[in-house]
Amino acid sequence: MRWMFMPLRRYAEFSGRSRRKEYWMFALLNVIVWTIICLLGLWGASTRLFSDADELTMYFLATGGIYALITFIPTLAVAIRRLHDSDKSGWMLLLGLIPIVGGLILLVFYLTEGTRGPNRFGPDPLEDDNYGRAIL
Repeated sequence: MRWMFMPLRRYAEFSGRSRRKEYWMFALLNVIVWTIICLLGLWGASTRLFSDADELTMYFLATGGIYALITFIPTLAVAIRRLHDSDKSGWMLLLGLIPIVGGLILLVFYLTEGTRGPNRFGPDPLEDDNYGRAIL
C-alpha cells in the first residue's frame, strides 16, 4: 500500500530514481480512483441524481478535473524518476507527444528493469533496503 502513495509523498521530487513497483502501483491507484469517479457518475445518472447531461458533465469536470490537478505533478515526477532508473533523461517523456509510437516506446521504458547499481541519477533503489520506508 505504501508504494501507491509514495509518489504523493515525493510530490515534486524530479531527481533520483523510482522502481517499477512504485510507478506501477501509483498507476494502479490512479486507475482505481478514476474507476470510482466514473462509477459514481454512472450511479448518479441512473438514479436521476443529475437532472440533465449538463449536470453530469459538470460532475465529471469537477471531480475528474480536481483529481487530475492534484495528481499531475506527482504523475509527472514519478514518470521522470522511472526514466531515470533506466538511465534515460526525463526529457524522453516528450516522446509521448508522438501519436501511438511515442506512447509504446515509453511503455517499454516503464516496463524495462532499471540499471543495476548507481547511475548518473542516483543509487539503485533496489539495493537500498530502506527505500520507501524512510519516506513514510
